[in-house]
Amino acid sequence: MEKKAKIIATLGPAIYSDIKIKQLVKQGVDAFRINFSHNTNHIKRIVSKIRKIEKSNNKKISLIADLQGVKLRVGKVKNDNQKIKYNQKYIFDTNNTVGNNTRINFPYPKILRKIKIGNKILIDDGKFTFVVIKKKGSIVTTKCKSQNCFIKSNKSVHIPNLDIAFNKLTSKDKKDIKTATKLGCNWIALSYLQNEKLILETRQLIKKDTGIISKIENKHALKNIIKIIKATDSIMIARGDLAIDIGHSEVPKVQLSLIKKCSQFSKSVIVATQMLESMIDNNTATRAEINDIATAIFQGADTVMLSAETAIGKFSTQAVSTMTQTILSSEKYKRQHIEDFKNSIISNKDPVKSILLSVKDIAYNPDVKAIIVFSNSGKSAKLVSAMRPAAKIVTISPNINVCRQVSLLWGVQSINSRDANGWKDMMSISREIIKKLKFIQKNDYVIITAGLPFGKAGMTNMIRLYKVGT
Repeated sequence: MEKKAKIIATLGPAIYSDIKIKQLVKQGVDAFRINFSHNTNHIKRIVSKIRKIEKSNNKKISLIADLQGVKLRVGKVKNDNQKIKYNQKYIFDTNNTVGNNTRINFPYPKILRKIKIGNKILIDDGKFTFVVIKKKGSIVTTKCKSQNCFIKSNKSVHIPNLDIAFNKLTSKDKKDIKTATKLGCNWIALSYLQNEKLILETRQLIKKDTGIISKIENKHALKNIIKIIKATDSIMIARGDLAIDIGHSEVPKVQLSLIKKCSQFSKSVIVATQMLESMIDNNTATRAEINDIATAIFQGADTVMLSAETAIGKFSTQAVSTMTQTILSSEKYKRQHIEDFKNSIISNKDPVKSILLSVKDIAYNPDVKAIIVFSNSGKSAKLVSAMRPAAKIVTISPNINVCRQVSLLWGVQSINSRDANGWKDMMSISREIIKKLKFIQKNDYVIITAGLPFGKAGMTNMIRLYKVGT
């Protein structure tokens, strides 16, 4: 049984070999994430390997360019590691010299001036807490409120409840978008966005066949979530930074709420961060981690993501295998209890969406084995996927980049084929592909959707119920 939910693996030194990439694809990876916060000098060679493996496995693979965004970081410290005692005074300033156990460079004068006494400064993804006790211009004095605190060079900084607008792409992000385009990335993931403005700016810099993933990581994004969902192609629930900003105990309900909202607007959703964190160093997962993956699947996530587990983990192959087995088990339960998991979709008088909604009801017939979606832009594939039909979804597109993009979506198998030049040609292409699909037999039914006239994106207006062999 093939899984419907998809898996993203983050690229890193642990999986750069041909053998590792092949193993991960075989175990169930559908997309690879390039983290542009780290060194990407050798990434072109790795992408070339992925495309060769894609061809030999006859399976389309998505590439995601994850942009760094405006991530606040401290500067360098002596010996790359300084111990700070509990309740010790510690200074954050704009002095560009190497820090020590009494001070460190924080190269954001505007932010230092905005900080108030009583604010918390969280270092290293929230591991260590400093409370502001005094400030003078761009010199902020704090007290360390963490035991066993070690500050390392270039670690992340979070300042809860400090309103700072980040509404423009950084120069690095713009440069990385160009690199991602040259690499043939199919998705651009935007970090630390607060509203829809970064999405609209990014649209102007990318090709039409490239999707945008909006990472939800702060309370500002949650406040503007409807505008973000409408403007984007996909949402990623980046639970690490989100937990630091809103509190760990708030994340579970936000995850459920976001998945429901994305379902209503027919947008795909990715759940990320620490899904199998223990498997970085251990070859088995904890029961809590297995439950975390299953919960995301039960809630309706399209995709689950591995980060350090594959990038630097000792057991990357086992992590992917564990994730695949958990998805399969969870999806089996969902099929057996389908009434408990039905989703609601807002059509908003969208004629294309209304037409495709009718496909879902037809596809629940057990004799219907597949939905074949002719899609130039990928829009129809996204809508059909969001409806979670029981039948398999096969997307046909003449655009290889669209095929790779939609392969990240729930339940979609994408096939790159020439575009149909008429009704008869559409049926001819469908029959050719049906012959190659082993799960479809003579006298089975297949739903075929397309747009007339052919070759025009976003025009799905036709549904045909076809009996194989007639």
